[in-house]
Parts: sequence; structure tokens; C-alpha cells
Amino acid sequence: MEVSNFETNIQARLGIVNLKEADKDVVLEQKHAIDWVYRGEGAANLVLAYTGSSHSFIGKVMRIPKAPRNGSPHVRSPTALSTHERLLWKDVDGIVSSPNKEIAAQLYVQHVMSPLLGSEHVDAGMRVLVSREFLDSVEKNVICQRPAWRVDAAKADTDRDSVLLLTDHSLFPGGTLNSRSCVSVEIKPKCGFLPFSRFISDRNAIKRSITRFRMHQALKLHQGEISELSEYDPIDLFSKCKDRIDKAIISLFNTPQNNFRVFLNGSLIFGALGAGANSTSFVISEAFEDALKSFIWADNNLRTMNFLQLVSETVYKSGVLDRLLEIQKLDNFDIEGAVHAYYDIIYESCPVCRESGGDKVSQIYTSLHSIPLDESLKIVKDYLIAATAKDCSLIISFRPSEDGYSGSPYNKIHLEATNQIFDYKASFIDLDLKPLKKMEDYYELDKKIVNCYTRMVEAERSIKANTT
Repeated sequence: MEVSNFETNIQARLGIVNLKEADKDVVLEQKHAIDWVYRGEGAANLVLAYTGSSHSFIGKVMRIPKAPRNGSPHVRSPTALSTHERLLWKDVDGIVSSPNKEIAAQLYVQHVMSPLLGSEHVDAGMRVLVSREFLDSVEKNVICQRPAWRVDAAKADTDRDSVLLLTDHSLFPGGTLNSRSCVSVEIKPKCGFLPFSRFISDRNAIKRSITRFRMHQALKLHQGEISELSEYDPIDLFSKCKDRIDKAIISLFNTPQNNFRVFLNGSLIFGALGAGANSTSFVISEAFEDALKSFIWADNNLRTMNFLQLVSETVYKSGVLDRLLEIQKLDNFDIEGAVHAYYDIIYESCPVCRESGGDKVSQIYTSLHSIPLDESLKIVKDYLIAATAKDCSLIISFRPSEDGYSGSPYNKIHLEATNQIFDYKASFIDLDLKPLKKMEDYYELDKKIVNCYTRMVEAERSIKANTT
């Protein structure tokens, strides 16, 4: 399989893992596909976990980009970034000259998100060479485990020669070969603050008092993406208040959707793979209680609550979400302000200003169109970095401590109710580089979310008025 000299240099900087260190030409072939099992997926990537015996891959997951099934050929851009994106990210080491978007995204994690969140919480990953036959086999092997709507929308992109290999954060080093059980919780925290931008229009003032997550729930319910509204409010999770964090974790457990999953030794025991889960039923709750039997030392019907308390206590004492919130707050213009800077960067007449017409707010927007280009670039760059922080996931992994409070490189947490001490580690995943073009989508989605929520509130008021 040929790789250009330029890409070889990039690969050398990032690290390429081959199946055998002694043979640099070996790639993952069709026969190796059986060792990789479905772990989940998002809009852009499939995630597979390794179950084989090669020490090179134990404790690893693989991210394979997806290609749409819309009948049109999947054409990959010859360059990773557009002209305007290269201007936006010009100060990030190596990203402008990346040969494809996957390596650009990896460099983004390495040079942007890792310093912001802390390298101890982030793995930028390594690229591993793969054959088309390997990808074809993987696609066939996992298709039955994927949600039907995901299968209809996209498949594994088999037109590539490498994929991203990452640490499996649902395990401790050593993977499933480790003798101690490991339970990991994956949380999508979402946006943890109320926007404060002066560029939010009066008609959208509700954004200052209701979280984006709660408003988006109304749109998802209206569109049939969820069957009921979540009880969760991100503000509680980020509050630094123990009682509110308790409430957030319990709410996530009660209505997990795609925001809360739990793994035992790398295998899912709560939540859904690649899709959202409905409200937690009695049967699901009982199965989860039983799965914790060897991990939480408590009587029946107490293990789940003790585990949720363990998660809540760790979020509270670790402060792991503090940095994430700081990064989210880089969005201090809101999309209603940042979108104007975006249109200046791409040198297009601003359609948002044309829509607002004589609105008094349009005069505020005019000031955004008169700032230097470097300031517009900073506004949009900060907005996109904040968008990454709003969409990422947090994984906290626990295992019983063998040596109390000493002798381990990991942080410790004491679960008072059971008098157990656990090692824990916290990691952030899904730190995706957001395309510049998505600024237009973010603006349109923001309008839909606010409009739908406003209509729902008005309808509820009307019903209430008619019944009194």
C-alpha cells in the first residue's frame, strides 16, 4: 500500500502503529477484522473495540470515518481544510499542511484541545494502516449491531488506508487482562452555562434563562428523535454543588438517551450503543443492579444508588468539569454574534443582517462587521473550540484500589456508604474539529430550537388557561 513521502512524514510525527513492529509493511488485513467489535458510533465515525490477544492493540479502540449512503459517490477533498479554514487555524502546528481532514483533526486534538483540557485527560491517538478488505469485513461484521437508522444513513468509509487508534478509556491499562473489575461511566455533559452575549436578540431572550439542552429536547421530541423529555439539566452537573450534581447524575440514569452509558470491563451494561436509550425501566434497572454485584459491596436495591453516588462524588471532588466549562465559555458572542464574524471571514454579504432589516439589534451587528479580520478569526475560532467542548464526552473509570490511598498513580475516591476505595481516571473523548461551514448550520439550528421551544411554552400556557 503506497503512502506519499509527505504523508509518511506526518505519520512519523503522529505515530503509526503496525500489527508487527518487526515488519513495517504489515497492515491490518481481512483476517484481523474478527478481533474488532462494535462499541458505538456518532454522526461521523464508527467506534470498534479490540478483543484479540495482540499486545499492540489490547486496551485500544478504533475510529473509522463513515461515508453517506445517499447514492452519490463519496468524494474526498484533496486538502484537509478549505482556504478559509487554513486561515482560521494558521497558528496551529502542522494543521494547515495536513494531507487530509483526519490528520488535521488529530493535530487539532493534540495541539488545541489537549493543552486546554490537560494532556492527562486527552489522547490524540495514533494512526494504524488498514487494507480495504479489513474495512469491508468490519462493515459486514458490525452491521447487525448498528441501529437501523444509522445503517440507512451511512456505512464505514472503505476508501482509506489508515484509521485512528485510541486508548479505550473504559478500561485501565492492561485492558481486560487486568484481574480487577473496571466500571466506567460515559457522560455527555453538553453546554453547562447560560449564554450572556449582548448579541442575543430580544426575541430570543429565553436563551438567557433556559439551557440549550432543555430547549433542544423540545425540538427533538417534535421531530421524533426522542420519545420523552430528559430530566437532565447540564447546569446542575456543572454547578459545583453536591446536591445538584446528585440530581444531574440521577436524572441521566433515569433518562439516559445518548448522554449516559456504563461499561463493565469494556462491555456495555447500561445505555445504548450508537443510539439513544429510553427511560430506565424496572427490568433495565434490575439488570444493572445485578451487574454491579461484584463491584459495589451493598445489599440488593442499594448497589445502583451507591454507584451513582460514586460517580457524583467523583465529579464533585475531582473538579474535572471546571476546565471543560472554561473552554465552553470561549463562546462569549453566542452564534447570533459569531455568525457575523464568520461571513466576514468568508467574504460574503451577511444574510443575517439582511434578515434583521431595520431591527435595532442590527446596529449592534454592524459593529461586528467593522472589526479587523484577526478579531473576526478569533471570535469564530473560539466559537468552534467551544462547540467541541459542548459536544464531547467524559469517561470516568473506576476499579477497586488494592493498596488503599498509597502506591497507585491514579486518583482515589472513597465511597463512604460501602467503605470502599476506588482508583479512578477521567478522560475526554470525541473532541472533534468542527468544520467552518457548520457555522451556518449552527445558526439555523439555533433558530429552530428557540422557535420550537417558544411554541411549546405558548401551547402549554394556552392549555393551562383553558383548563382554569
